[in-house]
Amino acid sequence: VQSGKSSGVQLLFGRRTEQKMERFFASIVCSVLIAGSSVALKPEDIPATPEDGDLWAVLVAGSNGWMNYRHQADVCHAYQIVSGHGIPDDHIIVMMYDDLAHNRENPTPGIIINHPNGTDVYKGVPKDYTCNSVRPDIFLKVLGGEEINEGSGKTLKSTSKDHVFVYFADHGAKGILGFGEQMLKATALQQTIQQMHSKKMYNKLVFYVEACESGSMFEGLLDSSINVFATTASNATTSSYACYYDPERKTFLGDVYSIKWLEDSDAENIEKETLEQQYLRVKKETNTSTVCQFGDMSISKMMVGSFQGEKEDVDSRPPPIPPQWLSCGTTAVPGPQVPLAIQER
Repeated sequence: VQSGKSSGVQLLFGRRTEQKMERFFASIVCSVLIAGSSVALKPEDIPATPEDGDLWAVLVAGSNGWMNYRHQADVCHAYQIVSGHGIPDDHIIVMMYDDLAHNRENPTPGIIINHPNGTDVYKGVPKDYTCNSVRPDIFLKVLGGEEINEGSGKTLKSTSKDHVFVYFADHGAKGILGFGEQMLKATALQQTIQQMHSKKMYNKLVFYVEACESGSMFEGLLDSSINVFATTASNATTSSYACYYDPERKTFLGDVYSIKWLEDSDAENIEKETLEQQYLRVKKETNTSTVCQFGDMSISKMMVGSFQGEKEDVDSRPPPIPPQWLSCGTTAVPGPQVPLAIQER
């Protein structure tokens, strides 16, 4: 049974299958013990080899500039979660302008934090697509597994056995998501999702979207029969909120919806917490906007770890969560009011 943890198993079946292979071999050992040495196992007595796929993550911050610090900080934090839970870098695709860590306004060069006095979330983050490569057309090509001749060139190579997790953070409006000065239309995103389904690029696909009016990207558009589940920071008509204003950096460090799911994944055992449980907790604690869910609700019964990483023995300790009195809601402001709020402070 211990040999099931060899690198050979990982190469043959992928990282997610390792634990299930252990249970598979253990079941054979138990069958032998129960049957006794005098009774040989028949082929039909041996459980079928478990078929399983891999996990993929696409993490996107569409904005740039010090005033929008929070979006890239959210995405860097998301990377630490999925990486810490065992998703390898070759299965994680990151899009971010990467203009914060060494920005002249950064009092801690090379470091990005996501909450007050927080730990560095920038270390180790892949730089797949940065600066002018952070565009909606590149994002859609990544999702569609198309060839890209800039940046790292990394795209989704997922199969019909794999689970794909997509997290996006930026500005938004009715039916659009921001990518700097460019926009991604809801219709274009839905068309790409349909193409992914037709090309059998996933078993289950989950979206977490942080943006104002982000519900409009899925409401009345997402087909509930194609194995896609999405949660959004707001409904189709209201703003999402920035939070954790930092007087030293003179900017907001995070967004309420994102902070709530990120800190929940830090604190909870995501091998035992379902997507629905995380959604309900985030919806309750995000009292600044209306968190919504869309698509195939049966997926919400699956574990968070089935999309954010199934590794139990996380090597790195999760960052400490701020005390309740330092709740991100105490400094929260609607996204469109961030420039004014920073000037006032």
